[in-house]
Amino acid sequence: MLQGIFGNASEVDVRSVQAELDAILVQEEKITRAFKIIRDMFIFTDRRLILIDKQGITGKKAEYHTIPYKSISHFSVETAGTFDMDAELKIYISGNMTPFVREFKRGQDIKGVQQWLAFYVLR
Repeated sequence: MLQGIFGNASEVDVRSVQAELDAILVQEEKITRAFKIIRDMFIFTDRRLILIDKQGITGKKAEYHTIPYKSISHFSVETAGTFDMDAELKIYISGNMTPFVREFKRGQDIKGVQQWLAFYVLR
């Protein structure tokens, strides 16, 4: 519980996420990994990356970004430094100059997210 309050990324049980997202998944699409950062999530399926951005005080409002792996032209990770406490992940989509940017607080598993992103984009 304290990790969620302080913003540490954690891997989420795929079965619970699968049930929650059944309405937006296509037939036979399977979630392979999921990471939660406070309220937001990175969902890796066998076909795409889904970014869930929970909004508002209650988090009931959510924005879902679907990024097919084949559309990702490149991505970058900027780790936290001594004076800069945040790390940053940028995902660039083909034909779009503005990347998706997600910030990670010190101690969050940006390397785990980056590793799975590399696995799907590079295969």
